Amino acid sequence: MPKSNYPEQQTPPKAVVLLSGGLDSSTVLALATSAGYECHCLSFAYGQRQNVELKKARDLAKKYSANHLVLNLDLEKIGGSALTTDQAVPKGRTEAEMSGSIPATYVPGRNIIFLAHALSWAEVLGANDIFIGINVMDYSGYPDCRPEFIEAFARMAKLGTKAGVEGEKELTIHAPLMRLTKKEIIEKGISLGVDYGATHSCYDPDAQDRACGQCDACLLRLKGFAEAGLTDPAIYQESTKKL
Repeated sequence: MPKSNYPEQQTPPKAVVLLSGGLDSSTVLALATSAGYECHCLSFAYGQRQNVELKKARDLAKKYSANHLVLNLDLEKIGGSALTTDQAVPKGRTEAEMSGSIPATYVPGRNIIFLAHALSWAEVLGANDIFIGINVMDYSGYPDCRPEFIEAFARMAKLGTKAGVEGEKELTIHAPLMRLTKKEIIEKGISLGVDYGATHSCYDPDAQDRACGQCDACLLRLKGFAEAGLTDPAIYQESTKKL
């Protein structure tokens, strides 16, 4: 985890933090804050069915006294994902099934789009750091959650921005959770005081915003809390049987 080594009398370095309101991004916000960054949180209303996460993101940013920007993206007009259409969200999948193929909840180009907006805002803010909560250990097989993707995007950012060409310091994309399991992420977050009851992970919540407990995101979250010997504070539908 990078430490921002700046004299106390100087302004702390700025960082853009991609904040979905979920377990991973809330942990990343806590990590960036603890490292001494002035955090500017970026969230997206992209037509996702689980838009309760935006309220969670707003509350989290406020809790950490972070600037918060929500951008509207009409990705539901493009479609192609169970998160932005009425296509069924996969439920009850095994870990082998999760890692075996790219699921219907994949949103085409989502992290490319999100990072591009984060890059733009970082350049305007004069920030040299972007934080994102992607992970390759306990995840659903998304291609834009791999280290190769982050490395390629960082190279592109250097080539395609004024800051990259003329700046004294290169932009750094931090993915501090990349090699951590959900258990390890939760343990790290707990040590930093993250309130996971204030986060939302479910892909298919009900009308009361209760988690379904059976989508990939819920199953991985529940598995992480169980392995950490903790009870998930999220609210689940009554029919859900927790791990």
